[in-house]
Amino acid sequence: MLKIRSFVLCVVMVAAAVSAMAAGQARAAEDGREAKLIAILVSDASPPGDKAITCKQLAICGTKAAVPALAALLPDEKLASWARIALEAIPDPAVDEALRQAAAKLQGRLLIGVINSIGVRRDAKAVGILVPRLKDADAQVASAAAAALGRIGGDPAVKALEPLLATAPAPVRSAVAEGCVRCAERYLADGKAAEAVKLYDTVRKADVPKQRVLEATRGAILARGTAGVPLLLEQLKSPDKALFGIGLRTARELPGTEATDALVAEMRQAASDRQALMLLALADRGDVKALPAVVEAAKSGPGHVRTAAMEALVRFGNASCVPVLLDAAIEADAEVAQAAKVTLLRLPGEDVDATLLARLPKASGKTLQVVIETAGQRRVEAALPAMVRAVGDADAGVRAAAVDAIGAIGGDGQLADLVKALQKTDDAKDQGNIEKAVTAISARGGATIVPRLAPLTKGEKTALRVIGLHAMASAGGPAALAAVKAAIDDKDEGVQDEAVRTLCTWPNRWPKDADAAKALLALAKSAKKVPHQVLALRGYLQYIQGAKGVGDAQRLAMAKNVLPLITRPEEKRTAVSVLGGIRNAGALEILTTYAADASVAEEACSAIVNLAAHKEVRDAAKEPCRKAVETVLEKSKNDGTKKRADEILKQLK
Repeated sequence: MLKIRSFVLCVVMVAAAVSAMAAGQARAAEDGREAKLIAILVSDASPPGDKAITCKQLAICGTKAAVPALAALLPDEKLASWARIALEAIPDPAVDEALRQAAAKLQGRLLIGVINSIGVRRDAKAVGILVPRLKDADAQVASAAAAALGRIGGDPAVKALEPLLATAPAPVRSAVAEGCVRCAERYLADGKAAEAVKLYDTVRKADVPKQRVLEATRGAILARGTAGVPLLLEQLKSPDKALFGIGLRTARELPGTEATDALVAEMRQAASDRQALMLLALADRGDVKALPAVVEAAKSGPGHVRTAAMEALVRFGNASCVPVLLDAAIEADAEVAQAAKVTLLRLPGEDVDATLLARLPKASGKTLQVVIETAGQRRVEAALPAMVRAVGDADAGVRAAAVDAIGAIGGDGQLADLVKALQKTDDAKDQGNIEKAVTAISARGGATIVPRLAPLTKGEKTALRVIGLHAMASAGGPAALAAVKAAIDDKDEGVQDEAVRTLCTWPNRWPKDADAAKALLALAKSAKKVPHQVLALRGYLQYIQGAKGVGDAQRLAMAKNVLPLITRPEEKRTAVSVLGGIRNAGALEILTTYAADASVAEEACSAIVNLAAHKEVRDAAKEPCRKAVETVLEKSKNDGTKKRADEILKQLK
């Protein structure tokens, strides 16, 4: 059925393409474009390059009117191939007549090209011209004729080609075999299966190159239909790798349960390396009748066979495969275990989710861990209650899997449970896992879930207060910011330090969290500890730099608020970086003062030329630009920077 649909689709697409081409040809004739193109072809003044392009255009819009001009180019060594491109595309019998006439006159490469075009157009009237060419002294001409006859097909072509399978010279015999295979394909397409089988068998038994034997063998199996199963098995049993390979390919194409049964039977008794390949072929067939055999192969045996079976289950497996995969997922063989986990994740069907849910109350240990991991990766939200219960499991692996899964798919409802779990454990590893999950849920939930986090920031345990700060930053919003600011005065110095670090790296959600900048500025001005002041300065500058929705004038005003507090080279460099991104004359003026500071002079000079390079900056502030660039020429020791400054100065003058 799939092949029929594909064939119908191809026919429709070809019909549409022909229709579009015909419409294009009609339009070209109407607007005179074709006549202009023909004039180029017949003109002695037109260079070969123009004529080649013209031929390509006529392939789209050419009609019968263009055939004489195109045919006249067939003897031309440089333009013949271009002419044939157009001729092959023009749907008019005049083309076939022109090609037949040319075939009677040309020799060598030009003749081969014309013969190839005859084959492309499948001109049955040309058979009488092609048959004598099968015995041409030029092997390439004879081969082209054989291939063209194969494209044309029909009894006359077969009658000419078949005897030559035994008598044609070796250089021509491959093309003869190819022509016969094509004729057999045409027979099969026309519903003449018996004739196709006979011709395929003749080719595969002839003394022809192996590739042709393989092509004919495939065709002979498919043409026989169900009766081709024995011949298929013959290839699958063959010690010859090429024949085995064509057997695998054909096994994917031959329809019917008989072929599935035969492939399964042969797979079960084949060597392990071949078993793996046959399992993949069964997967491509997608026949559920093979499912029991594939599941059996996934249970035991060599690792590569089992992983191939699991890959096959992804294609047509169902919930019945879950128990086998769960068992495999906890085995010591890491490759097998990983393949089982991947298959569980990719196994299609909602019934798989239901099966995993049903397993949760009964599973324990490593199996429970795998079920939870899989349910989380498959985003089975109905499993969340069981995952929450597993957070308190005695097995560390189960606890970690449950927390990870909740972090991936959980929400506000599970956040309170995770907070309680944090309050109950002193295990650093468990705390770290739960923190990741809490932070992930907080980022998804936003400011609305901040009240859920309050027990952490207000708790007695220092470690939990630190985790609470991180979660608050992920959630964001005024309440979260207030909690972090309050923690700067925490009784524990470690929490104080973490609160400052959290504030200084606050996610920039301008203008939603604009108050973060105010808090940083206040801390930079009034921090009790020098390290806190330094961190606040850096955080404030970085906040300005990352505030994408803020205009240049406002960013400059914000920067000016903190510049008097900056004394260390490290913060000066950050300030220069921030100012270098503000396209404003005021930024240039401040950078000019930094250019006089030996600790950041080169950074400032580079920032000045980068700013002055923008035309809108020069146009809005020519005099400040000129002064700033002149300062660069005076202060910079970098030749590249000075060269750029000199170029900008010339533009300003």
